[in-house]
Amino acid sequence: MKYNGLMSQVLTISCKLKVSPSQAAKLDATMNAFVQALNWVNQNTPQNVANAVKLQSLCYYEIRTRFGLSSNLAQQVCRRVAGSRKVAKQKNRPVKEFKRGFVTYDARIFSFRQRDWTVSLTTVDGRERFELAIGNYQRGMLAGSNPKSATLVKRKDGSYYIQICIESEPPKQQSTDKVIGVDLGRTDIAHTSEGDNWNGQQLNRVRDHYSKLRAVLQQKVSKGTRSSRRRCRELLQRLSGRERRFQAWVNHRISTRIVETAKSLSACIAIEDLTGIRERTNQQPRNKTERRRSNSWAFYQLRQFLEYKARVAGVSLVLVPPAYTSQTCHRCLHIHSEQGKSYRSGKSFKCGHCGWEGDADWNGANVIALLGAAVNQPRGSGLFCSLVEQSRLRAAESPLRTA
Repeated sequence: MKYNGLMSQVLTISCKLKVSPSQAAKLDATMNAFVQALNWVNQNTPQNVANAVKLQSLCYYEIRTRFGLSSNLAQQVCRRVAGSRKVAKQKNRPVKEFKRGFVTYDARIFSFRQRDWTVSLTTVDGRERFELAIGNYQRGMLAGSNPKSATLVKRKDGSYYIQICIESEPPKQQSTDKVIGVDLGRTDIAHTSEGDNWNGQQLNRVRDHYSKLRAVLQQKVSKGTRSSRRRCRELLQRLSGRERRFQAWVNHRISTRIVETAKSLSACIAIEDLTGIRERTNQQPRNKTERRRSNSWAFYQLRQFLEYKARVAGVSLVLVPPAYTSQTCHRCLHIHSEQGKSYRSGKSFKCGHCGWEGDADWNGANVIALLGAAVNQPRGSGLFCSLVEQSRLRAAESPLRTA
């Protein structure tokens, strides 16, 4: 999902197309011509030109003559190259070669018809209409919409999908004093202040399995016989993306449950801002397995899922700094140092000041909820700073702190 301005949001709905053999040939020809035109424009125009209108003035007629694309498809080529160059310039790198299997469309060369659930697309051989093979979710999202852009893609299995972009106004975010804190981690992927938690053991087992399997196959690729090397390369290609899809499925389930709970309780969600945590943890001495597990921790993907699902549901989401959240007691707000009495052992937390004892992740989630409540209130940043400063002063004054 993308945001267009301050209020509107753009959702992408992926829909499978029912394609006949003759239509498939036309789509393949269009995608081949489109990607060839992209690479030709990128290679034969000055790299510093990142304006679509200027690119169009340089090579519009050549695109139409050389690749047989319609007027609007030729314009789409210039827009796509210009957009890729702008992104590449921001990341300080050259534009990579465009791969086959996609075409971008706008309202002049794409249309959606709800009456019979079909789409019309311009190809190199004229206009074609395709029936959508979709379920109730896609129908519900597309019903009553007037999409003006889409992207045609061809997947590895040979099926064709149209990714339709619909723009809508998100529901107004509800104003509430109740906050659900979410503590993110590797032992528990997420633990909420409401008591919900998702253990990460299954995810670690899956990641370890794929890591060992890749290591074995890569060794055979380099040392096996000719036939075994070919077979191992095929297996590696089949395994590509499985771990990533499993991780995304897990994060989708977690984020959906958290947002549904927040909406049912009329609460907002508070999570830690873990930006830069990999750089910090990689500076610590760790073995190879722990480094791999930490670097494959998909906390940012979970944050992205929470952000867009919360926006769609009208639920507010706030970010709080992670400092001291695992060391602070949610009941008395005292921070305990590692040099003092033991306050955490594995999943257990014990406060040496007020005596509270319980689950460490649940305690951290409640601390995050308190910080989120301070941020979510009017003049929240001031309240937040005051809360953190009070906690630090209490920690400095605590007899458990040692020099």
